[in-house]
Amino acid sequence: MGRNGSQFGRRCLLALPLVAALATGGCISVKAPDKPIVIELNINIKQEVVYRLAADAGNTIENNPDIF
Repeated sequence: MGRNGSQFGRRCLLALPLVAALATGGCISVKAPDKPIVIELNINIKQEVVYRLAADAGNTIENNPDIF
C-alpha cells in the first residue's frame, strides 16, 4: 500500500496545478486596439550616402582632372 499510495500522491500533486488553472482560468479574449499601431523607425542613412557621394566625386576628379 505504501508504494501505490505514494504514486497516487505524486500524481495528485502533478495534476493539482492543471486543475487549479482550469478552475481559475476564464475566457481568453483577443481584441484589436482602437488606435492604430505606430512603429517609429529612425534610421540614419546619411553617413552612407555622404560616403558614397564623396567616393564618387573623388573618382570623377581623378578621371577628369581638367574639369576643375
